[in-house]
Amino acid sequence: MAPTATGRYYLPAGLPAPVAEPDGLDRPYWDGTRRSELWVQRCNRCRTWQWGPEWICHACLVSDVGWTRVDGRGVIYSWERAWHPVHPALKGHGPYIVVLVELPHAGGIRMLGNLLGDPQQVVTIGAPVEAVFEAHDDAKTPFTLVQWVCEPQDAAGLGPRRPRRAI
Repeated sequence: MAPTATGRYYLPAGLPAPVAEPDGLDRPYWDGTRRSELWVQRCNRCRTWQWGPEWICHACLVSDVGWTRVDGRGVIYSWERAWHPVHPALKGHGPYIVVLVELPHAGGIRMLGNLLGDPQQVVTIGAPVEAVFEAHDDAKTPFTLVQWVCEPQDAAGLGPRRPRRAI
């Protein structure tokens, strides 16, 4: 993990804190992260998964979209090693790795996040990753970020060493 100003968080202090939208659209996601749970939307009519949060289903266009807790495991769909700061607070903090994670068990939706660990690590498309929840309890409005870590592989490299958790 890259060093931070406080040593408690992956990224340094000074970045904008994420908050739920005032209209409440993404409130179930943020509430779930506070409980170390991953919640995404699913249409109650056609059962299509979707991410990010929207008021209507992308597939059938109805407004009957609900929230479902999903397993926090996925695979790396794409990634980038960021060398240049995209925010003043990140000056001198790079590199860090941003991943686009696909959740095959949730219709293949994709979520962005940071890949924790050595910023120089080898990153492989399709590698299994697991969500970890970084609580910022000391923030003015406490929040929890979803970050990602590579799952350890068995000796043959055929899959995760740990059995998948049921939720």
